[in-house]
Amino acid sequence: GNCSGFGFVKSIGLSQRARGLVLSPSGRVAVSRQDLPVLQSHGITVVDCSWAKIDSTPLKKLKGGEKRLLPFLVAANPINYGHPLKLSCVEAYAAALIICTRA
Repeated sequence: GNCSGFGFVKSIGLSQRARGLVLSPSGRVAVSRQDLPVLQSHGITVVDCSWAKIDSTPLKKLKGGEKRLLPFLVAANPINYGHPLKLSCVEAYAAALIICTRA
């Protein structure tokens, strides 16, 4: 299952305008505590696609929001377990929430 079934996540297309933090490989700045006000007012957007297809995903079509990278993290999901930087969407959401809300 995924988070959208619980009403916590809304799916948008790449051509729609994102709001809030956008966790994306096209970000240039790492997510930080300073992003908390944006997160609280507009939420988080993640790109939901297979890491195997990331190079062919048109990330430039995603407009709006504050594009951010995650710091060096190692995946714990069953697909990419132990691989650095290959987090699932849920892992990316959790990491951003922890980073933004910890002092």
